[in-house]
This record gives sequence, structure tokens and C-alpha cells, in this order.
Amino acid sequence: MRVNILFLLTALVWALPIDTQAQQQEIRTLEIGEPAPGFDLPGIDGRTYTLADFDQYEVLFIVFWANHCPTAQAYEDRLIEMVNNYRPRGVGFVAISPNSPEAVSLSELGYTDVGDDFDDMVVRAADKGYNFPYLYDGDDHRGSIAYGPVATPHVFIFDSDRKLRYRGRIDDTENPYIEPGTSDAADALNALLDGRNVEIEVTPSFGCSIKWKWNDQWKNRLDRQWAEMPVSVEKIGAAGISEIIANNSEKLRLVNIWATWCGPCIVEFPDLVSIYRMYRGRNFEFISISADNPRREDNVLGFLKDKQAANRNYLYEETNKYKLIEAVDAEWQGALPHTLLIAPGGEIVARYAGVIDPLTVKRDIVGYLGRYFADD
Repeated sequence: MRVNILFLLTALVWALPIDTQAQQQEIRTLEIGEPAPGFDLPGIDGRTYTLADFDQYEVLFIVFWANHCPTAQAYEDRLIEMVNNYRPRGVGFVAISPNSPEAVSLSELGYTDVGDDFDDMVVRAADKGYNFPYLYDGDDHRGSIAYGPVATPHVFIFDSDRKLRYRGRIDDTENPYIEPGTSDAADALNALLDGRNVEIEVTPSFGCSIKWKWNDQWKNRLDRQWAEMPVSVEKIGAAGISEIIANNSEKLRLVNIWATWCGPCIVEFPDLVSIYRMYRGRNFEFISISADNPRREDNVLGFLKDKQAANRNYLYEETNKYKLIEAVDAEWQGALPHTLLIAPGGEIVARYAGVIDPLTVKRDIVGYLGRYFADD
């Protein structure tokens, strides 16, 4: 009877929701000389990886990584090159994303086109051609907590006995346009492969903070602040719209023509608001122009308030819709929705006919604005 009770208790513990396993706690960073903690994490290739899966390598390079982080993105090419150079020499590589998507706010995604959930990891790895296993640990952080990363990226290098021999940065500059002055991680790899002691064992790790699940207060506060921001709509004529399209500003401008009676417009509008929230901290703005009858101003404003559209919103005040078409885009045939991405000076970077693909629009935006702090 005692065995059955113990079995039931054990089963009950493991049946608890994952959230109960991700309680707030103090994070201790692994010290030099300590053994590599085990992990059991899903990879983007459909496999589940454990520490034992890397036993064949003389040296193991573990880096804590994040899709959304500008610093991590700045190191992508360098990391891919390191894998190509050192895996043939007996170094295993694995990247682990410790971030909880629930703790990442839209305002923190201004340098990326994807977030930090598992599906986004698959997208980013495919886009860049990651040549190393990429593992997700954003639900309960069980693997990441044992290592104690403080930022992304954060490197942990282990010797053949899987004792920690180096911890810190890849090199001394996150700017991909500047030649690094040091090669700290590569130096540590070379020393271990040559049977030498690592000369510099610990370095700082500059980057984005780890988004532990319990640290969602910042995201929640920003969400509340956004919901409280005023929403308004102004009437505008064809001449005013022409000025918007001319974009005599310093900002990349996303302009969406829509209407409350347009089903596809209603479907895509929340994505446009999210896109604005992502990039509004940079040289970017979103402007919506409603093609509703001017008498429906209250309906338009009600819709915008419901969608928390705290961007610039206009209602076309004239009844001649062909003047609207002429003012917006000579290539537009008039079907709604219609969206333009316009560079400063009026160059149309991209046109989107019909419902937008959010990922495509975000790629176009970040492709223009840049993915690194150095681009600002």
C-alpha cells in the first residue's frame, strides 16, 4: 500500500501545471570548476536533447541565446563561423533560449521580426541557417536556472570532464561592423583543445536580460500603460493624404487604408497595432486612414479605441473615393485593405495588397531600420 501511495504522490507532483515549477528564486551563476548541469530540452529540429547527447565532443560550448535580442543577432554570423571552425576540431555547440515569451513585451521586439517562443525560434534558425542545436527552455527554465546566465548571449565552455573552464562573452564588441579587439571564447577553446589552462576564465557578458517567467511585471505594466493611452481620429482630405504619402519626416512610415465595413481590414488591424508597438521606440510610425463615410466618425473611433490604436488615425472626409486612390498610390486599384511602407522622402519600400502577412511586414521594417543597436 505504501508503494502505491508514493507512486500516486510522485505522479501528482509531475502532473502539476508547469507554472508551479517556475517560481521566483535567486539565480546563482555556475562557477569555474563546477560540473555542467544536466538538461532535457526540446530542440527546433524535433529532437529532445540532453547533456549526454554531446558526449562525443572533447569540449562543449553552451551559449544562452534569444531571438529578439539585438546583441545576440549581432553575434549570429560570428557564432555560425565558430561552429564551422571548431566543430571539426572536437567542439560541440548548443544554444539554449531561456526566455519566457510571457515576460517579453512588444516594446522589447523593436530590433527583430520574431519573438522568443518556440515557433519563432524555428523561423529565426531557418532564416539564418543555424548550424547548431537550438533548444527551448522558456516554460519552466529548469535547465537554464542551473547554469545561471545573466544575459543573452552568455557563453559557458566545458572541458572533456565537463567542468566549467570559461564563462562570459564571445568577444569584446557587440557591434558587428567593428573588428573585435579580443577573442575570449575562441581563446578558451584553443587553450582547452591544446591541453593548456584557460588564461582568462571569466569575462562580463553584455546583452539582453534573461526573461524569467516570474519577471513579467514590466510587460504587464507596459500593457496597462498602452491600454490607457488616448485614441483619437482626425478628418483629412486628399491633399493632406498626399502629404502623408510624401513622408517629409525622418521616420519610416507604415500607412494602412481601411474601413470598418471591410472584413479583411478588421482581421489585420490588431497585427498593425502590435507592429506599431514593437517599433514605435525607433524611427518608425504607423498611420491609419479610414475610408468610411465621414458621417461614421463615431463608429471609426469606437473601433480604434477597442483595438487600442494609440497611433495617428485619420478619417477621409471627402466622398469621392477616387481622389483618395490618387492621393495614396498610383498602383493601387482601390481594393481594401491597402498598406504602404514609406521611407523618409517618399520612397515606397513595400506595398501590401489585401491582408498583410505580419512576418513579412516586420521583416521589411527591421530590414530597413536594422537589427542592431549600432544601426540607430
